[in-house]
Amino acid sequence: MSAALPFIVLFLGIALLLVLFIRFKINTFLALVITAVLVALGLGMPMDKIATSIQTGIGSQLGELSIVFGFGAMLGRLVADAGGAYRIATTLIKRFGKKRLQLAVVLASFIIGIALFFEVGLVLLIPIVFAIAVEAEVPILYLGISMATALSVTHGFLPPHPAPVAISAALHANVGRVLLFGIILAIPTVYIAGPLFTKLAQRYAPSAFEQKGNLSSLGEIKEFKLEDTPSFGLAVLTSLFPVIFMAITTLYQLIFTGGELPKNPSAMDQFIAFIGSPSIAMILSLCFAMWSMGWHRNRATKDIMTSMENAVKSIAMLLLVIGGGGAFKQVLIDGGVGKAVATMFLHTNFSPLLLGWLVAVILRIALGSATVAALTAAGIVAPLMAQSGVDPALMVIAIGSGSLAASHVNDAGFWMFREYFDLTVKQTLSIWTVLESIIAVCGIIGVMILNVIFH
Repeated sequence: MSAALPFIVLFLGIALLLVLFIRFKINTFLALVITAVLVALGLGMPMDKIATSIQTGIGSQLGELSIVFGFGAMLGRLVADAGGAYRIATTLIKRFGKKRLQLAVVLASFIIGIALFFEVGLVLLIPIVFAIAVEAEVPILYLGISMATALSVTHGFLPPHPAPVAISAALHANVGRVLLFGIILAIPTVYIAGPLFTKLAQRYAPSAFEQKGNLSSLGEIKEFKLEDTPSFGLAVLTSLFPVIFMAITTLYQLIFTGGELPKNPSAMDQFIAFIGSPSIAMILSLCFAMWSMGWHRNRATKDIMTSMENAVKSIAMLLLVIGGGGAFKQVLIDGGVGKAVATMFLHTNFSPLLLGWLVAVILRIALGSATVAALTAAGIVAPLMAQSGVDPALMVIAIGSGSLAASHVNDAGFWMFREYFDLTVKQTLSIWTVLESIIAVCGIIGVMILNVIFH
């Protein structure tokens, strides 16, 4: 096989994906699997091994992730249906007051964003943000940018979100360390891409801040009376439960066991490692949410189960798309693309972290889906991990931040933002696309700084 062939096949594969998505409007999962088969053939993989490679990719991707993803969706839906998300947002906004409204929206979006997927969080928070903006007599976009930033950062940087957990699994990274580094980087990133960027955007795109928004595009909006919702403390605790477990495990291991599970762990070591694994953390968190957002509020078991079933229905196709991304990633690894990339950068001083970020950026621009871009990038740079000595947790965040860059017309998030805030395509490009790119750049700068500190 010539040295250039893997890159030619990869380029043609990505081009084919684009054509299938944009020109023929083929379902994302189907397009990914078709492309994976054709790329495998192009890379010269034995035909009898292709199906196994695709099955391995889907299976390994969805093994642990199916619990994290499925149970995470159920937990988020239970919090939302009980009015917990509404309570968190309104309480924080009242506490912070009119002068610090952006900070209140950021904090509410951050807490809710950890428990909910980006699209669901957006749909849930926008009516609240609209209502607050009207009451405070500020432009809707003034608060909307901070909300979207916090949701995007949790989506790209923090477990138990699907992309960070999936990349962690692909690169064998410690999820607790990803969470720790992710929170450290999320705080300055959200401030820069949220409140700071809003000031800049008001200067160069003032017309966008005159829009009144479009609530009708959300369909029927569930309304809550504050007295009928769970307490603020219980709603926050339920939303953050999985993060708390992962954080406990990470801190315990950093303080007592040097950051890793020892070869001969004590019963306490095993227990702490057990509760901090993403799948167990989600199982325990969901059980708590069923009580706190369900039985404790006198909701019937049938009603709780309906919320959970609806949550699974809403993410079924997204779960398949992640599996399809895993299939494509596995074909790239088994077909030698990862090795070709590793060989190309073997004798250069180019940072593997920067490479992972750059690959994710290119794939994000080409494919639109942040999750697919992240998984494909992980497959390409995985072979570099062994020889580079880079902390896999930092590589996860580098790829995750790169996968958010330059969202444009091939990304569903672009159109959701445009529709809800009633913007033109030009305005959406000048606000949303720039905002996502700032997050990506802040993410990689932060990763490079942490790499110097912890290397």
